[in-house]
Amino acid sequence: MEEALDQVKRLATASQHSRQQAIIALQNLAFSLETPDYTLHRYGHMSLQAALVQVGIDLKLFRCLVESVVPLTVQQISEKTGAEGQLMNRILRFLASIGAVSESDKYQYCANHVTRNLAESVVEAGLSHYFNTAAPQYQALPVYLQENGYKNPTDDTKTAFQLAFDTSLNSYAWFASNPRHLAYFNAYMALRRNPDVTWLSVYPVVEEAAKWSAEKGLFINIGGGIGHQCAQFKEKYPSLQGRIVLQDLPHSVAQALPTPGVENMAHDMFERQPILGAKFYHLRGVLHNQSPLKVQQLLENIKAAMGSDSILLVDELVLPNSRVNYIAASIDMTMLSAFASMERTEAQWRETFEHVGLELVHTYTYYPQGYESVMDVRLPRTQIASHDR
Repeated sequence: MEEALDQVKRLATASQHSRQQAIIALQNLAFSLETPDYTLHRYGHMSLQAALVQVGIDLKLFRCLVESVVPLTVQQISEKTGAEGQLMNRILRFLASIGAVSESDKYQYCANHVTRNLAESVVEAGLSHYFNTAAPQYQALPVYLQENGYKNPTDDTKTAFQLAFDTSLNSYAWFASNPRHLAYFNAYMALRRNPDVTWLSVYPVVEEAAKWSAEKGLFINIGGGIGHQCAQFKEKYPSLQGRIVLQDLPHSVAQALPTPGVENMAHDMFERQPILGAKFYHLRGVLHNQSPLKVQQLLENIKAAMGSDSILLVDELVLPNSRVNYIAASIDMTMLSAFASMERTEAQWRETFEHVGLELVHTYTYYPQGYESVMDVRLPRTQIASHDR
């Protein structure tokens, strides 16, 4: 058995794709060996696993174990975390049973691979967001779907989110008066994306914009937060001419990165786009968490501002037609629960753009394992011809 597992580990380290395939194969093998009783407890205790991992994060337990070069006793861990000894023992015993920590000896524990993952800042932020904000929506989803007759939601004020938090506000408005939840969300969003994995690695920016006018908009990042995309664009293409503009709501723009050459503009994306005829209008992870009507409204606002040479760059997940992985399928269900929105296949994206009179010209995938892609969207040729006349 050990020899077989070592071989799997060697194969899994060959590439990110082979690692993902190995994980799926091993999980499917484990599932195929389950008894009904084991299946019952695996699903039945999933919420408990998330809860105890959150306790570990709150106590900085995982960091404590990772920072120690030797196993620690329950008493030592108790003293470092401030948790009462008997309780600490029970928590550690449970976490060891699910592989979150390792039990090295009687009443002694140490970090393993999963522990080190759990001590990462992005994992701490993400799990805190999921447990405190997303999990209540998941709990409410069965009742919500029963009550709406098992239909796809289309109204972002009538989702599992409103049922979970007993509110009539959509999630964005609710966040404004719930700063603790907003802090978890912002911390996760700031950390979750690898800056080295970017659409800039695949899209032919120079070929499209080499002769662009200095007076016109070059890169308009709509809903761009505090400006990471603008900063990356400016760093990679310092010699390209044209305005680079960050657009977001005032509270985000107020915290914008001080990037030379980037204009910061307070703008509500659901209002008329003030910069006309720009080369690139850029949306990253914006459309997937908007309801269908809001997606339409936002796209129509951008379309009205586009010129014959303009390109709308939509950076989103583009799902395959089959065998969607667990992470992407989970994100899709989260969008359903919180925003009455969805992740889409290329055909669904194409239909979304065509509905407002735009054309998906090409899809550039830059992170295949996560389906992350940038879509080149333009005015149809017929509209460009009439525009030029």
